[in-house]
Amino acid sequence: MLIPLRGADPGRCGAKAATLGRLLSAGLPVPDGVVLPFGSDPGDLARDAHAAWSTLAPGPVAVRSSADGEDSPEASMAGQHATVLGARTPAEVADAVRTCLASLTSPGATAYRKRLGAGEPRMAVIVQRLIHADAAGVMFVTGARTVIEAAPGLGTAVVEGHVTPDRYRVAPDGTVDHRPGDSTDGVARVLDDGAVAGLVALGRAVTAVLGDRQDIEWAISGGVIWIVQARPITAPLPEAATPTRAATPAAPHAATPAESTLRGSPGSSGVATGPARIVRGPADFGSVRPGDILVCPYTDPAWTPLLAVAAGVVTRTGGMLSHAAIVARELAIPAVLGIPGALDRIHDGDLVTIDGDAGTVALGTGA
Repeated sequence: MLIPLRGADPGRCGAKAATLGRLLSAGLPVPDGVVLPFGSDPGDLARDAHAAWSTLAPGPVAVRSSADGEDSPEASMAGQHATVLGARTPAEVADAVRTCLASLTSPGATAYRKRLGAGEPRMAVIVQRLIHADAAGVMFVTGARTVIEAAPGLGTAVVEGHVTPDRYRVAPDGTVDHRPGDSTDGVARVLDDGAVAGLVALGRAVTAVLGDRQDIEWAISGGVIWIVQARPITAPLPEAATPTRAATPAAPHAATPAESTLRGSPGSSGVATGPARIVRGPADFGSVRPGDILVCPYTDPAWTPLLAVAAGVVTRTGGMLSHAAIVARELAIPAVLGIPGALDRIHDGDLVTIDGDAGTVALGTGA
């Protein structure tokens, strides 16, 4: 039942696998792999996992979802399904495949799909060679403009919002605006000029195959850039996030006691005022009410149902290309991400005003 990634088609393998297959066939740097298509027999899972591992061995593999409707122009389903990195044996590959299959009906994925009015879902699973990344992240390519977010190591920390990444905004004339994240000393860069230029060139090569407005996950290993996912951008970045020659907005900070405005990354457009609702984990989910401003360390994919209720979201870590920011833009609620100390300065029940275009949170009345 295994299908080579180069031969994946959306009708049997989902858009994610089919897109990677198109890029691989076009000669772009995509890790090779195989796909367990829709309708694979669960009774053959151990055999299929062993065959996948044998095809790609030696070395660990990455196991990724490729569901119906995922990575479509209408809905990214960003972060709603599982990815398992580093499976090293056939048994671990089989367990990783089971995890991906089970994520199809997770609460977050179910709530997301219900909002779309989607039908009965199906899941295919991609098994690829794992890239041992020195740095990884996400880039948005729209015409001649590119926004890149990067952090050392695997890209999961960036897409899941567990770190505030380095950001590189590349204007049409090639000018690069760099803002350091929290993974460096504020002076060092995750990416040098050569790596930024390489990513911009690769982004343009991807859009030449797939069309404009692409959301691309990438990894760099030993100086080689790899593409691990590409999908259409489903909602535009806030205007302040687009690369221009204009003055750079103030850097994120937690604000001193005398200040009344916190600054972070503009993640999703819009302005909203409401009571802050501090959510540190699942135990706090029940406290969120319609109209609340969700304030959290970061947003796990399982928290997607909360984004459908909240009037806005504020996070302590994360970037504008993270899964949380993408989902907030699809839901059309404002988001400000990566505010150091947000959970120290904002208290449960405080009235706040969030401006997702400016990347600010006003404490008090926000007036």
